[in-house]
Amino acid sequence: MSPRREADDACGIAQAAAVVGDWWSLLVLREIARGHVRFDRLAEELGVSRKVLTERLRALTEHQVLERRLYQERPPRHEYVLTEQGRGLLPVLVALQDWADRWLLGDGTLTGHAPDDGAEARRVAALVGEPVPAGIRLPGTDGRDHDPVSADARATVLFAYPATGIPGLPAGTAEPPVPGSAGCTLENRQFRAAWEEFRAAGVAVHGVSTQTPAEQAAFARAEELPFPLLSDTRLDLTAALRLPVFRAGQDLRVKRLILVIGPDRRIRHTLFPVHDIPAAVTQALTLAKAAAPSWDVTLPG
Repeated sequence: MSPRREADDACGIAQAAAVVGDWWSLLVLREIARGHVRFDRLAEELGVSRKVLTERLRALTEHQVLERRLYQERPPRHEYVLTEQGRGLLPVLVALQDWADRWLLGDGTLTGHAPDDGAEARRVAALVGEPVPAGIRLPGTDGRDHDPVSADARATVLFAYPATGIPGLPAGTAEPPVPGSAGCTLENRQFRAAWEEFRAAGVAVHGVSTQTPAEQAAFARAEELPFPLLSDTRLDLTAALRLPVFRAGQDLRVKRLILVIGPDRRIRHTLFPVHDIPAAVTQALTLAKAAAPSWDVTLPG
């Protein structure tokens, strides 16, 4: 065995590359994180041959990144879901996306902003009509795990934001000094001010960030928020929807955006980038109130 090979055996990067360091393997994981877990749907989304897809699914299952789960007995059919080991790769996928958004699709600037006509804006706009995958549960500031989409509302407005300040810490310590990252406290306060109108319209409001549940809870108590903030520290929702992010220090933060989601879990409207926070909150309320009566409220079984 050569010295180079011995070094690779002790190198985490080399070992990880042996499992997922392949174009198709990474894209298979991307699609499964998006909720496309059945073979035919994966083949359709990826535009890959059945032979190549079969090989990648087999390899990822053998490495315990995926679990093959029976969903139909006659004839037997399986779907592929992330194991706990596989879920540990979600931050890797999001970090790769962030790197490409910044350095390959952008100009290298570290920012919480996004151009109106950039790749990130096109990706968010393409979410319209797409479902929020079922099965995602995020811890909320009320101590419970939440589906990001409210099951008992006519619509859900989900607003993602980078990070609020943390009560008790000096200003600027908790909130990363990155252009476009400021304004999260204002945004929460604007949704709080409009909360009664959202509630009267039967529209649920959820805020989501990658901050910890404890950080969010401290902020929610200090601001007396009437709606839950959801913590996506594990990047389940961020990876599922390929939300645009930026790196602040050692943390990945979601860029500010708003989604209006129907009771069938499909995204009806997206607001991104958000330049004017008060105007965006007003627009989200208008979109939710106007669209809700026409939605089919029969929930999927």
